Amino acid sequence: MEPYLAWAILGLALVIVELVSGTFYLLMLGVAAFGASAAAYLGYDFPVQAVVAAMVAGAGCWWVFAYRARNAAKQMVPVDAGQPASFEAWVDQAARLARVHYRGASWDARVEGDQAPEPGTIVYVVSTHGNTLNVTARHPG
Repeated sequence: MEPYLAWAILGLALVIVELVSGTFYLLMLGVAAFGASAAAYLGYDFPVQAVVAAMVAGAGCWWVFAYRARNAAKQMVPVDAGQPASFEAWVDQAARLARVHYRGASWDARVEGDQAPEPGTIVYVVSTHGNTLNVTARHPG
């Protein structure tokens, strides 16, 4: 298989995976693979292809990071922020991991602050991180 074709297939695969994840970092890696594919098509050796891919990937990932940092204040407030949840039980109190009842289901939660809620206590959602809620015993705001 020609090197430019291998780079192009890698780039296409990364772009497809990016469509599922939505982070834009994989998109930048896909674009970098397309850049390396272009270098290979123009006849450059593998070290040049790798340098092109690394430079395009580095610049692209830096751009995505800078864009997100610059626009962080414009991001929409999470819909769960400030909503009440019922504290169920500690999973690991030392690590501040617990289970809470929220929106009709039991969720993993990380308890912020130094308070130790008891079962049945109302806690408030501060933010989410994946499937884990960050909660606090104090009402935010």
